[in-house]
Amino acid sequence: MPRFTDKTVVITGASRGIGAAIARRFVAEGASVLLAANEAAVAETAARIAQEGGRTASFVADVTDPAQVAALYDEAERRFGTVDISIQNAGVITIARIEDMTEAEWDKVLAVNTKGVFLCCQEAIRRIRKHGRGGRLINTASGQARQGFIFTPHYAASKFGVVGVTQSLAKEVAKEGITVNAFCPGIIDTDMWAYNDTAWGKLLGDYKPGELMAEWVRGIPMGRAGTGEDVAGLVAFLASDDAAYITGQTINVDGGLIMS
Repeated sequence: MPRFTDKTVVITGASRGIGAAIARRFVAEGASVLLAANEAAVAETAARIAQEGGRTASFVADVTDPAQVAALYDEAERRFGTVDISIQNAGVITIARIEDMTEAEWDKVLAVNTKGVFLCCQEAIRRIRKHGRGGRLINTASGQARQGFIFTPHYAASKFGVVGVTQSLAKEVAKEGITVNAFCPGIIDTDMWAYNDTAWGKLLGDYKPGELMAEWVRGIPMGRAGTGEDVAGLVAFLASDDAAYITGQTINVDGGLIMS
């Protein structure tokens, strides 16, 4: 039975990969979903999902810009009436040796991955408070929110930051019936991981495309990379009434790669 027929969900970073999979899951469970991304392709993703049957809309927004974030949530209310669930999934990564990493790289990754999560949570809380029925905020962290990895100190810092934002906000809004949780994807079969395979492979050794990814996957106890659908199942649970007493938590979804 659909769990979200009366809910409106906002998802950032939803044009592809994990975000698109999360959007498909919520639409399948009856939600009205506003897909957002910083690229026009999000409209095509929303249209494809709508063809499967469901209520979707799309919006192009830069999550580092407070005005554009406010406009995103305005659009959700205009289209669907309320905001009930907000998934902060927009994220970027670059990979470089410390001596080659630029200040611009550092600033962009922290701005999108951490500031963007904060701005979207801030705006979502404002909207959820309007109807007074509580709500759900769910933030995308990373395995690198558990332990940093070589050539990505900025990415690790940004994702550790997501966990801190999640815990702090969870304590602040708990008595209003708003839960705030995060999840840590491991190696997921997405465009970002295709980039990781290539970029890390060049710096770590003479790897051909796909070889480094395959080596890492062999280290996963479940023996495979994850899918967007694997992640979407956890996110849907955290957004459901079954998770009403869970807040301030960060949950790994990585096939057992990191057990902590």
